[in-house]
Amino acid sequence: MSVIHSEKFVQLVDDALTRVPEISTTEVQKMLGEAANFVLIDTREKHEFDEGRIPGAIHLSKGIVERDIETEVPEYNREIVLYCGGGYRSALAGDNLQKMGYSNVKSLAGGWREWNEKGFETES
Repeated sequence: MSVIHSEKFVQLVDDALTRVPEISTTEVQKMLGEAANFVLIDTREKHEFDEGRIPGAIHLSKGIVERDIETEVPEYNREIVLYCGGGYRSALAGDNLQKMGYSNVKSLAGGWREWNEKGFETES
């Protein structure tokens, strides 16, 4: 089911995406298979994370990621991939992390929905 977002919200996300690069689900799936050295962060709400997630993801919801990121990922140049349901919240969170000094932040294009549509591995 696709969520309909307000025009202003979509404009805000589109603006963030001018600064935050997106990464494909296929590329992240490949990185996980290669045990690449990156941090995968699920920015969805806790109940969404508890229902299912991408293997190896840590949970820092959009509401707390800015508050807790420095404890979880103290290295400002560490590769970070953020994801949410469809790529909107993760883009906004990525924009804020860049403002905080994180230099290697990406947002998962299509998010959790696309990950599932492609049939990639999940955990709960």
